[in-house]
Amino acid sequence: MAAATEALIVIDIQNDFCPGGALAVAGGDEIIPRVNALMQEFPVTVLTQDWHPEEHSSFAALHDAAPFSTIQMPYGPQTLWPVHCVWGSEGAAFHPKLSVDPADLILRKGFRPEVDSYSAFFENDHLTPTGLTGYLRERGITDLAFVGLAHDFCVAWSAIDAAKLGFRVKVLEGACRAIDLNGSLAAARDAMRAAGVVLAE
Repeated sequence: MAAATEALIVIDIQNDFCPGGALAVAGGDEIIPRVNALMQEFPVTVLTQDWHPEEHSSFAALHDAAPFSTIQMPYGPQTLWPVHCVWGSEGAAFHPKLSVDPADLILRKGFRPEVDSYSAFFENDHLTPTGLTGYLRERGITDLAFVGLAHDFCVAWSAIDAAKLGFRVKVLEGACRAIDLNGSLAAARDAMRAAGVVLAE
């Protein structure tokens, strides 16, 4: 069992990120049995849920652009995605095999139409907080383990932000899957290591 100061952060295991979804991550559903087992080992579990309005600025269709292309937003470069995880839709729902009941907190992110939100801690402007930091600190949490989807985007950004905020952070790579867009996985792993994130199996 993990110590009382440890929390498991489960990133975006939702239908749209799993096989058959609008932004499917290859093998995304394969990690669910291990994630469910890990939830029984940690005293605190947080689930994040990508939660977009229909007219979200990160959707390629809104810009008449190709999915996975990049544009400049006021807060920096933004990858444009297929429409996904629209709030209230089946695609935004957690995968039916994910054990949701053990979660202490479900944190929704990406609901502001003007800015995307990969990290569980900040919007992509790196300024607007989600409130997760305060929740974890008030619970006395000092160490975080990250799992989920996608390894090279929301998991990596969350882990890096957590390390910058002073948490001790590890990513359990065997319980993650990546999009790996133009080498994004290797870049994300380098960035996580540089931030002091421990990459474990």
